[in-house]
Amino acid sequence: MTFTQMLAAAWQKNNSLLCVGLDPDPAKFPARLKGRDDAILEFCTAIVDATADLVCAFKPQIAYFAARRAEDQLEALIAHIHAKHPGIPVILDAKRGDIGSTAEQYAVEAFARFQADAVTVNPYMGRDSVEPWLAYPDKGVILLCRTSNPGGSDLQFLDVGGEKLYERVARLAGGEWNTTGQIGLVVGATFPAEIARVRALVGDVPLLVPGIGAQGGDIEATVQSGRTADGTGLMINSSRAILYAGKDENYAAAARQAALETRDAINRYR
Repeated sequence: MTFTQMLAAAWQKNNSLLCVGLDPDPAKFPARLKGRDDAILEFCTAIVDATADLVCAFKPQIAYFAARRAEDQLEALIAHIHAKHPGIPVILDAKRGDIGSTAEQYAVEAFARFQADAVTVNPYMGRDSVEPWLAYPDKGVILLCRTSNPGGSDLQFLDVGGEKLYERVARLAGGEWNTTGQIGLVVGATFPAEIARVRALVGDVPLLVPGIGAQGGDIEATVQSGRTADGTGLMINSSRAILYAGKDENYAAAARQAALETRDAINRYR
């Protein structure tokens, strides 16, 4: 299946718009895992196995693996998700942005090496920085649009010919760039009015929405601003609030409970 087909199936099968972000920080791991060479893989697979029936996607953030020379554990983690929880898409959060042959190599990294089902991409360099990713028609390409950080407004709110820059990105992504139907957008939960604006511009294009949980985004406002007519269209990401819900050996069970509560809170407003 393509990424968009996998995502649609996961929305329905798991009755979930929740995406769990996998941002492993060994300093926050339980004592049993401290100092182990495979600690990142062990921690993340336990979280995945505890929450896989509650999510529509998993989103590993590549920096948390690369900074600790754990890219091999990232490969193993994605392989584990595909083998043990088939049908749950994996979004590699890499925010790559380059052109030509370099972008092609980044695409090989994400899709051939790591076997991700989708990747986050920075579209700042324009259409030819997006096109190399679209050469993989079964994969998702999720462009940064209106990000959840306060400084996003420094550039994303600039006027470009009578519209804000993030609106231009949304319009291009939902229209002339999206010739293959692969594109999604990142829109932060901390800005529900902008979520609604993006949804109005792009129709049913999937939105990856970070910013609930530790970043303080409002679940009700996020869902009501971004859902599509059938009550889907969103991948609402929570990372730290789920990963580190428990501090002891029962961390996976605590993560499951946090994920269950978050999924159900989202569903109340669909």
